[in-house]
Amino acid sequence: MPEAFTLNRIALPTGVELDVATAGSPEHPPVLLLHGFPESHRTWRHVIPQLSQDHFVIAPDQRGFARSSKPAEISDYTPDKMVADLLALADHFGLTTFTLVGHDWGGAIAWMAALQNPSRITRLVIVNAPHPFVFQRTLFDDMAQREASQYITAFRNPGFETYIDSIGLSTFFDNSFARHTDFARIADEKPVYLDQWSQPGAMTAMLNWYRASPILVPAMDETPPRPAFLDGAFPPVTQPTLVVWGLGDFALLPSQLDGLETLVPDLTVVKVDAGHFVPWENPDAVVAAIKEWETP
Repeated sequence: MPEAFTLNRIALPTGVELDVATAGSPEHPPVLLLHGFPESHRTWRHVIPQLSQDHFVIAPDQRGFARSSKPAEISDYTPDKMVADLLALADHFGLTTFTLVGHDWGGAIAWMAALQNPSRITRLVIVNAPHPFVFQRTLFDDMAQREASQYITAFRNPGFETYIDSIGLSTFFDNSFARHTDFARIADEKPVYLDQWSQPGAMTAMLNWYRASPILVPAMDETPPRPAFLDGAFPPVTQPTLVVWGLGDFALLPSQLDGLETLVPDLTVVKVDAGHFVPWENPDAVVAAIKEWETP
């Protein structure tokens, strides 16, 4: 069955080339979709056909993923680099304003981009991705979330790629990815993931997103100094924002929604039946939530 989108290589002035899926008429309202770890534009494989009926949809393979460029340094993966890629991609398509949708790491980039660029990103959709302030706060104050996030410390270990090599990509898929979702729904995609992950430098590039992140993940027996910003004012997200949350997520716990309304004044939260990988497990619910939210 042919895909409902086209995939093209786009060179950006940020120094990277991205594979970018597009669908729908450029005359329709634009929406950019950002995937997370350890995925690609195919995160949105079942979302794109529905959204493209009345949107111009753009879904890149972000830097470091699949066959997009993989810069060599950890510093090439600080969040500001991905925000710059996003804005450059919007410029490439001549978009002055657009709706931004992000899942997982793509959602983390979307939060940051929306905070910094309210004149361009006019509407924001977050799918199981923590607000940066709430996430850092819960890593200090919610021991259950801290425990659930210890994998980040493992991913930051410089020897983690050696560990993956020792068990093989297929086992890594089964043990640290498939167990977070309904495997039956993604089993046919396993060869696609293994192909993407086996691209030269791909695993290191994907893990470098974690290594370059400023988020502090204390050990379970650690009491580190509390970041001062957690006890001060944090700038609000001013755009209308939809948060779609799969309640079966055991990597990002429901505490990620606590107090969110004070940080996002124009907030709509839709809770759905899914685990962490909501666009895979329940794409219809994601699309339905977006379309209902968009309707005046």
